[in-house]
Amino acid sequence: MAQGFLAIVLHAHLPYVRHPEHRRSLEEKWFFEAITECYIPLLMVFEQLHAEGIDYRLTFSLSPTLVAMLEDPLLQERYRDYLRGLQELTRLEKERTAGDPDFAPLAELYRKHFDDAAAYFDRFNGRLTGAFRSLAEKGCLELITTASTHAYLPLLVQRENIYAQLANAVQYHQAIFGEPPRGIWLPECAYDRGLEEIPAELGLQYFITATHGLLYASPRPKYGVYSPILTKSGVAVFGRDPETSKQVWSSQEGYPGDYDYREFYRDIAYDLPLDYIGPHLHPPGMRSDTGIKYYRITREGLEYKEPYRPEKAREKAAQHAGNFMFNREQQVKYLAAAMGRPPIIVAPYDTELFGHWWFEGPQWLDYLCRKIACDQQHVKMITPGEYLDLGYPLQIATPNPSSWGDKGYHEFWLNGSNDWLYRHLHKAAAEMIALATAHTETDKLTERALGQAARELILAQSSDWPFIMTAGTMVEYARNRVKNHLIRFRELIRQIKENAIDPHWLGELEQTDNLFPHLDYRLYRNMETTVPVEMPAGASIP
Repeated sequence: MAQGFLAIVLHAHLPYVRHPEHRRSLEEKWFFEAITECYIPLLMVFEQLHAEGIDYRLTFSLSPTLVAMLEDPLLQERYRDYLRGLQELTRLEKERTAGDPDFAPLAELYRKHFDDAAAYFDRFNGRLTGAFRSLAEKGCLELITTASTHAYLPLLVQRENIYAQLANAVQYHQAIFGEPPRGIWLPECAYDRGLEEIPAELGLQYFITATHGLLYASPRPKYGVYSPILTKSGVAVFGRDPETSKQVWSSQEGYPGDYDYREFYRDIAYDLPLDYIGPHLHPPGMRSDTGIKYYRITREGLEYKEPYRPEKAREKAAQHAGNFMFNREQQVKYLAAAMGRPPIIVAPYDTELFGHWWFEGPQWLDYLCRKIACDQQHVKMITPGEYLDLGYPLQIATPNPSSWGDKGYHEFWLNGSNDWLYRHLHKAAAEMIALATAHTETDKLTERALGQAARELILAQSSDWPFIMTAGTMVEYARNRVKNHLIRFRELIRQIKENAIDPHWLGELEQTDNLFPHLDYRLYRNMETTVPVEMPAGASIP
């Protein structure tokens, strides 16, 4: 019998980036890269493990914005076009590198990589949500959700605001995957006191916090982060294990920095002449990563890089998986003896680490699942929901306000670079709450306008926009996204109040910002009048 449990939680999220007004956009490429480099490779690993009878469990948090993009026919077709461009480029690269003992095998590796992605995508007719749902129904994955647009919940202030973000997420998850989620990923693991009451109202059983969110809980948890606590509202809280975080995330000590792994920052888009590579870039002529990278890390900071050796990288991924498993065995043995009960080690990661930043990440996960299932008996993979089903008594406590962001609290999302936007978000939310409360029943056109206003508001609330402003990466894009959504919101509110709704303009907005087709604006009603909203007829998607 296992002495303890390992719960790997992969959090997959991207902001809603859909630009039908442009034939190709750099922002949509974020989404296409994640599909090619992360989601499809991971799904292929999970399916193969199941086909071979390997007993494994993982938890996958899929953000509603990501799911909405995966479901969108326009983005599906654009992704096919994006892949076709890369497939053509790899065929040219095979010709260019023919006979080169270092680079010809790598060109073939990428040709197969993109061809496999295209074949897998077509196998599910472009709906990768079907692949996730199939693995969940087989018991391999536990699928959970997060806030509708990954809003940073402690900074939304109004309770109705938070309720709408979470309630719509739960409804949308059920519509796509057939069952409501058992747990929820609080965006950025950001918690503030009282937040747990809303997940409890929505029937959610657990969420995950940063390490110090649990360690500094009140009263202090007897078992630290190695057992969940139970809030007074009945929602369990799991804490992030710091050891597993350091081994995978740390830029100094983590596995992804090994010199045999692929170098992320060296891409052929910057090495080859523009007249050759330009037509195959996305957008054409603009130097941005293709995903075709021929070098290994070699040594940190060195400009000179040695050619990538996939066989050495695979060996290193296997070694690192074995090392990770060995450390978990030792950790579990020690904790079980000290606790007198099986501990649970919760290891949450951003999904985009596996395949995008760390090319060998899916291989590492594959090896790890196999080794845990076949090479030892001390550690068992589990999901948080399955752990709760075991029925261990849980200590009642209140988590500490926290996040897993820089410095551990809210500063990365509220500082001098982005503080200006919150007064506008709070005012808009107050207007939305007032109108939703006043318009319990209304005519069809006003109902559509209120629904679109709710869409524009939740899109403006995405945590990605203040994050980008702080990080200083694509600041102008983030500012424009917030401003445009709020401008559209204000104009919709004006037209609703003046009973002068422009149906043509409203239709254009519904086509452009078209996520969550069954979003019910009544979710924003004043909490004193809020009752559970039933799933709209026809909302379930097979």
